[in-house]
Amino acid sequence: MGMNTVLPADRIRDRISVRDYVLEVEIGAFQAERGTTQRIRLNVEVEVARSDEPVLDDVDRILSYDTITQAIDAALAAERLNLLETLAERIADLLLPEPRARRVHIRIEKLDRGPFALGVDITRDRQMAARVAVDRPAPIVVHLAQAAIDDTRLPGWLDQIERLGRPVILTVVSHDLELPPAAITPARRRIALLAIEQNAWVLAGRDPRCVVVSTRTEIDWAMENGQMTVWAPSKMVLDAVERPDTASQDATALALWFAEVVDACRVLMLGETAVEGGEAVALADQLAL
Repeated sequence: MGMNTVLPADRIRDRISVRDYVLEVEIGAFQAERGTTQRIRLNVEVEVARSDEPVLDDVDRILSYDTITQAIDAALAAERLNLLETLAERIADLLLPEPRARRVHIRIEKLDRGPFALGVDITRDRQMAARVAVDRPAPIVVHLAQAAIDDTRLPGWLDQIERLGRPVILTVVSHDLELPPAAITPARRRIALLAIEQNAWVLAGRDPRCVVVSTRTEIDWAMENGQMTVWAPSKMVLDAVERPDTASQDATALALWFAEVVDACRVLMLGETAVEGGEAVALADQLAL
């Protein structure tokens, strides 16, 4: 390429960055990192395509620093994360759809895990963006009472619900067993959640369509691919930035909280009594849907 060759504007990259952005967050895969915050330091650099039009000192013509910090805050607010790698990917996914963004470089470091910084660096461009927006219908959440789970008519009821033409996510009550005592609150909460998950697996053993899932990624994939799922609540509840305002033993209240998280269009309470936010459905050969 000759010295006098002029590159197209889209191939000339400027860079905008936020450096040494330090936050206190709850993050980490180890049990010692739960229930406490630690400092992380973020450095985010976005390569942007130059515009043919002059900037004219107008903030609306550039990619703003606030766009970067808002992406960081949104990624942290969505859910509690175990891995810095996941946080970095989420930030990249939020920044790359910006019209002028072409590539992002992200470094995230933990500052309180020793006399050193532990961190990750990633680089992503528009072609490597991890998520593509998918236009899909809102799901129906179906909360099953124990009587519904135990009923031999269950497969037929699932057939009827599938014919509604919406993604279906099943939630279940706690397994009908006396829970072992625990004096420590986190242990008691985990035992209660596992009792619900035990029933999720009982349901999975009743019908091959009932695939147990525990993460939002699994749920999104299942909805995009028309797969019915059963929600195992432990991970999403414990990792939620804003946890449900209810005891973990209250499986019905957790189901209603979950329905809000996934933007459900309906909540059917199969064999349950009516509650605010849910439609009670009596157990009959033909469900009143």
